[in-house]
Amino acid sequence: MDWIEVNGTSLRYELSGDGPATLVLVHEMGGTLESWDQVLPTLSPGRRILRYDTRGAGQSEKIRGAVSFETMADDLAALLDALAIAGPVALAGCAVGGGIVLTFATRFPARVAALVAMGPATGVAADRREATMARADAIATRGPRGVIEESFAGSYPPEVRHDAEQYRRFRARWLANDPESYAAIYRMLVASTLDAALPTIACPALFLAGTRDRLRPPALVEPLAAVLPNARFRALESGHFMAVQTPALVAEAIGGFLGPLGL
Repeated sequence: MDWIEVNGTSLRYELSGDGPATLVLVHEMGGTLESWDQVLPTLSPGRRILRYDTRGAGQSEKIRGAVSFETMADDLAALLDALAIAGPVALAGCAVGGGIVLTFATRFPARVAALVAMGPATGVAADRREATMARADAIATRGPRGVIEESFAGSYPPEVRHDAEQYRRFRARWLANDPESYAAIYRMLVASTLDAALPTIACPALFLAGTRDRLRPPALVEPLAAVLPNARFRALESGHFMAVQTPALVAEAIGGFLGPLGL
């Protein structure tokens, strides 16, 4: 793993594996590149894999002030440039990471060979914006520990806590999130207009939704896939943090989608 300064921020990243195709993995809100640890061994053979802590997350530079999906997508473009990854890449993102890869595809279509959006967070419905802003204020003032039980009730409910040790580690890592950065991501979602740009994404796309995901259930994700001209939808018996909660299912879904495309 290493750190690099790109697009006005410092990012921690890891580039591993070898092969003609590159797959970029973008973690969920509150996650880190370690969110993909259990998926990586299955996806690595024959591919280069880039994963990184997004701006504000993990050991990357924290956010002070406002941020946008566009800035997050530009971070990724600058990271690819700095690593001399010039050709089209495959992208897979979870939750807010899904929103980042979708935004990247709208801004840099020639750089995307295919994408996987897992329970993508693309914005907030009008009737939920006030509550989301209140949640942002709560985490900024009370910190992650002050909201974890309420948050995990929807994103990591008991029925997907299959691995007690994995849950323990994820919970402890989640509690280490920077409150201001986390709040900034909530506000970014409220301000997002990404949904309007989704029909412009022409590359092959797979949208995944967890049947146990109370935040972005299939009923919210399937309509997003329907507006893309070359997208398919699949529901998995999983939750919001799919790569952590059901890594085997996620690895099979991503590999099964990208393999026939030569990616």
